[in-house]
Amino acid sequence: MISLSPPSINRGKSLYEQVHQALRTAILTGELSPGDRLVETQLAEWLQVSRTPLREALRQLQQDGLVTADVSGGLRVTTITAADAEELYDCRLALEALAAAGACRYATPEQLQRIEACVAKAEGATANSHGSLDNEHLLDVDYQFHHLIAESSGNRRLVSLLDTLFDAMALLRIQTLQQNPNVLDIRLEHRQIYEAIVTGDAEVAVAAITQHLKASKIRVVKEIEGTLSAVAEL
Repeated sequence: MISLSPPSINRGKSLYEQVHQALRTAILTGELSPGDRLVETQLAEWLQVSRTPLREALRQLQQDGLVTADVSGGLRVTTITAADAEELYDCRLALEALAAAGACRYATPEQLQRIEACVAKAEGATANSHGSLDNEHLLDVDYQFHHLIAESSGNRRLVSLLDTLFDAMALLRIQTLQQNPNVLDIRLEHRQIYEAIVTGDAEVAVAAITQHLKASKIRVVKEIEGTLSAVAEL
């Protein structure tokens, strides 16, 4: 039985949307962990809703890629494999190179200030072992940094495509952070990307964000492969 406190459901809105959001948040914050079984009777009791909106929400979560069916037909929170991680990073490499180049040309002074604020927050939080942000909030800072760069490019379709990837990336990062909190290392790399965008040099900015994502890809894929190897040996 799920031991978490039930989330607040706003009955003034579509119940399906509320259930979908509650489950999505639970997955992306790690309250429901990768591989966890999603049993309808337990979820319905936890959320205090009927199974009809719950089933609609679970179908949507499957379409979102956050829930998958196992070999028995049951549903589980998606577990990202090393191959999945490589595909996600390859997509981000292509899209975020465009975002960085666009930001060099179209970012407003206000947008640049917001990007710099994300860099400063991450640096301040991780300057020592007693930083003020936990891993969940550091992940949020990382997301905000990359999302702001995409927004600064002025390309709305690019932002939409990246948002879809960011959901899967959040699940991936939660999965790897549970095993190794040090896998998220963004301080110096984010500063270099920001400074390149401020100069307006698209070539330098694209090179900086490409280097950052490739380094992150290596760290994360290595961590997933190590975790799977450890499980196989048990």
